[in-house]
Amino acid sequence: MAKVLLTKRIEFSSSHRYQNDAWDAARNRVVFGACNNEPGHGHNYLLEVTLAGEVDADTGMVVNLYDLKQVLKQVLEEFDHKHLNLDTPYFKGTIPTTENIAGVLWKILAARPEIGALENVRLFEDEDLFAEITAADVRAGGAGIARAGVTRQYYFSAAHRVHSGHLSAAENRRLYGKCDSASAHGHNYELSVRVRGEISPDTGMVTDIPTLDRLVQELVVRRFDHQDLNRDPDFSALVPTGENLTRLIWKRLAGSIPAARLDRIGLVETRGSSYAYTGETGEGALLNS
Repeated sequence: MAKVLLTKRIEFSSSHRYQNDAWDAARNRVVFGACNNEPGHGHNYLLEVTLAGEVDADTGMVVNLYDLKQVLKQVLEEFDHKHLNLDTPYFKGTIPTTENIAGVLWKILAARPEIGALENVRLFEDEDLFAEITAADVRAGGAGIARAGVTRQYYFSAAHRVHSGHLSAAENRRLYGKCDSASAHGHNYELSVRVRGEISPDTGMVTDIPTLDRLVQELVVRRFDHQDLNRDPDFSALVPTGENLTRLIWKRLAGSIPAARLDRIGLVETRGSSYAYTGETGEGALLNS
């Protein structure tokens, strides 16, 4: 029987400090910035746990949601309203980055067979940043969890007219409808950039987030924010659809990510339309509407 994925979300609050004890104070400050401030800072974390399993013929469920919630609450008792560096045993020699916290939670949950098979553990540090460990990451890491994905959200506003110079006026109108109106219309775009790579034992991170932020701002947000996409040189031979914009963002960022590889670009155009691109050898552009 085919497996079904089930995801449960639960929140907890913790504080932490980024500190590599093998480095001097100056290097810690340069690498970690304000995250190195004493005694630490805190977050309202959101944990998403995805399980994979067959639907039980008697209960109609992959796992009992009430039972799963109780297990998650038990697990998070060690983390909720705690200083992760000081009050838990997991980060004595490991920096409690979002990636490493997600890895610890995976290991703890994987040791609870009553909840079933873990497929994905996703930990949101805030609404615009989360780390995730997948079953594939665990398999690739062998005995330990050495890989993770990190997703960062960005926002920009842009206008466009969806029109193809290769089609007649009637064909454009039939294909694009109101989006072909002579006056451009606009969207508040939500951009998600996912990178994947090895978790550095020195920093506890897959990539340097401030550097990633700077790259996305320079290569994407400043380029398109409050602009008419039709006037952008990159769209001189392209119809400025969501699909083409998503692929163009990928091309602008690919190869530039520090210490990690670009894994996925997601773009939300409206509440009813979103796109994702995973590169030429990946799944390609997808539309959900």
